Amino acid sequence: MEIMSPTSDDHLEQVTVRRSPKYSVFLLLGGAVGLLVAMILTFLFDGTTQESPNTGLVYSQMQVFGFLLLIFVSIGVALGGAVALIFDRVYARRARMLRVEHDRIISAD
Repeated sequence: MEIMSPTSDDHLEQVTVRRSPKYSVFLLLGGAVGLLVAMILTFLFDGTTQESPNTGLVYSQMQVFGFLLLIFVSIGVALGGAVALIFDRVYARRARMLRVEHDRIISAD
């Protein structure tokens, strides 16, 4: 039985190294800011005792919060995504090209 020794394959490669934002964090943060804005506007302005001039209905405070939540969470997520895209473009300009040594070891297992 012959035992084979591991062989190695070395070569240099050029790679681009750059930072990239985590989009999910920016989208969640934008949604959280939208939620906060909707809560502040709902409880800051109490217009639920007045009749709506468009529909003739009186909306409860939770209904007003739901309407504002739909609007401001959508806006917050969109703005968070836009900020992440801007950061991605800025970081792309700062990308660096590096030469790295790539080792691949092949064993007989």
